[in-house]
Amino acid sequence: MTISVLFFLAACSAGKKENNGQLTDLKTELEALKKQREGIDEKIIKLEEQILKADPSAKDAENAKLVSVTEVNPRDFEHFIDLQGKITTENIYYVTPRGMGGQVKAIFVKAGDRVSKGQLLLKLDDAIIRQQISSLKTQLNYAEDLYKRQQNVWKEGIGTEVQVLTAKNQVESLEKQMSVLNEQLAMTNVYAQASGIAETVNIRVGEQFTGNPLSGITIINPSNLKAVVDVPENYISNVQKGMEVIVFVPDLKKSFNTRISLVSELIGQNTRSFTAESKIPSDPELKPNEIVIVKILDHRSKGAIVAPIATVQSDENGKFLYVLEEKEGKQIARKKPVVLGEMYDEQVEIKSGLAANEKLITRGFQGLYDGQVITTK
Repeated sequence: MTISVLFFLAACSAGKKENNGQLTDLKTELEALKKQREGIDEKIIKLEEQILKADPSAKDAENAKLVSVTEVNPRDFEHFIDLQGKITTENIYYVTPRGMGGQVKAIFVKAGDRVSKGQLLLKLDDAIIRQQISSLKTQLNYAEDLYKRQQNVWKEGIGTEVQVLTAKNQVESLEKQMSVLNEQLAMTNVYAQASGIAETVNIRVGEQFTGNPLSGITIINPSNLKAVVDVPENYISNVQKGMEVIVFVPDLKKSFNTRISLVSELIGQNTRSFTAESKIPSDPELKPNEIVIVKILDHRSKGAIVAPIATVQSDENGKFLYVLEEKEGKQIARKKPVVLGEMYDEQVEIKSGLAANEKLITRGFQGLYDGQVITTK
């Protein structure tokens, strides 16, 4: 037991000496590196002093802030009013009966079918009318036979002229009644009043058809399309008939250049907006009620000075931006107060304060001050 303890103590003592030796080596190495660093720092300082004496501008170049610039070139600037609208058509027809309507017995069209003008769409109940026609036909045959007999005996000098005229009047009266019934029978056939596509067929066999748009057939002719948009009333002085418009269809990635064809005179009491319409060319891919973006051109400036909105900053004196200016062989930032015009698509029209061919600082302008040394390298 005693011998084991002695061996353990000896081992611990040896390990402790070994650790102390390693720590001493590390400290020695650290001191050596610190002395090397001090020597390098002294050399750097001396070299910087020598360079500054030989080239005083080197200090400014070292502290110059890195920026990016873009040369200002005049270009056309356009401002649009962007609104969401929809496509509709000028030719919408609601199928109606020629008479009072009636119960539907057969339907010959379904939603989405292309129909032609005069095509049979519905058949209404005609049982009562046909029964009346059958009965009247019997009476008419009897009256016509009687009229012929009266004419024959009258030619032989038998009977009176009044009897012949009475028989004739009876035939004519029944023929008129037959004509009315035949017309009523024809009214039980409902035809398309125009060619197009059956947009809705909201009627079923057995239901009463009266031509109500909510419970009937709607035909749309997509050949005459237009974009309709609700314009907020604050644009009432900006939007006029004849203004240029770009109609963009997001689903199809298509655009159409057109003009405003109609501006409504009424402002909606609840929506506080008025309607503007623009005709667009026929396209088989366009569908009524499809969503579109209507871009109304309300401002255009030829040869305008334009800058990114992000480069414009503000202080207590108003709006300003920075340009690069060459001075005594240096590049410095120059603060330029500006007057802004219209803004659109992350660009702003500069009415005054910025001239063509100036170098606008577009990156690194944050935190600049007037006269600060800058560099583009």
